[in-house]
Amino acid sequence: MSFSVTEPSTRQKWVAGILVVGYALITMLPLLWIVATGFKSSTDSIAYPPKILFEPTVEGYVNVFTTQTRLSNDMAEEPREDLPWYEQLVREKGNTIVGASRYSERFFNSVIIGFGSTFFAIVLGTAAAYAFSRFKVPLKDDLLFFILSTRMMPPIAVAIPIFLMFRNLGLNDTHAGMILLYTAINLSLAVWLINGFIDEIPIEYEEAALIDGYTRFQAFYKVVLPQAATGIASTAIFCLIFAWNEYALAVLLTSGTAQTAPPFIPTIIGVGGQDWPAVAAGATIFLVPVMVFTILLRKHLLRGITFGAVRK
Repeated sequence: MSFSVTEPSTRQKWVAGILVVGYALITMLPLLWIVATGFKSSTDSIAYPPKILFEPTVEGYVNVFTTQTRLSNDMAEEPREDLPWYEQLVREKGNTIVGASRYSERFFNSVIIGFGSTFFAIVLGTAAAYAFSRFKVPLKDDLLFFILSTRMMPPIAVAIPIFLMFRNLGLNDTHAGMILLYTAINLSLAVWLINGFIDEIPIEYEEAALIDGYTRFQAFYKVVLPQAATGIASTAIFCLIFAWNEYALAVLLTSGTAQTAPPFIPTIIGVGGQDWPAVAAGATIFLVPVMVFTILLRKHLLRGITFGAVRK
């Protein structure tokens, strides 16, 4: 069979390049604006028209990690030379630091719950997907459709029953409860995505491993998992993004001990009202773990799934 590939013209390349760059700028603009707002002063953050050029400051990052109050007359007369730089920055605004904020606690709650639920969703989803792909499961198609159907319903639709169930089980505002909930929600996605990748791995690889004396688990661990790494990495990113950004259930089921960052960031209030630089700074810091996680898995996302094919 012969085929030909048409080389795009120079004009077509320019048009395609302009469209790609334009789309990238449009999608990145809100993110860049959030990052920039985190380095603005309170006055610049609410200026109209909005300021594009401004004098950067770390006031927002100091505010997001501290709790402040108005500076009293007695405290204002105290010398500032011996104070830390961030305390001096706060005092320039007429405030004083009275303690640490709860942002760090909420951030680490997100880390524990997000990565914990992703880990369990991937482990259970990979095991279930392998079973559906390699074994004769009764009513396999019906079971897969049932698993997928749980993803069709928005989680907030069952928020009240979940709240009542968690209250009776003592799981409200607990890390274990939120990890269990997000794992259950992400499990259907994990099973379906990973099942598709495992189906693409030739079964002859495992049969050859079994003939060489491998056990079923060894064949799964040493043959299937390395080739399914691309699918598992992609699924892990999707699961983490959901658990990391989920807002509605976190608002309903947590309030203190296990509250994550998404419900907490909008409630950051400064001494004089809503502190937008602190909100932007908190949102910027909140983006970092997912970005780092994606970068660490990028080699798996770019790797081929089967590393070749078996010819019969």
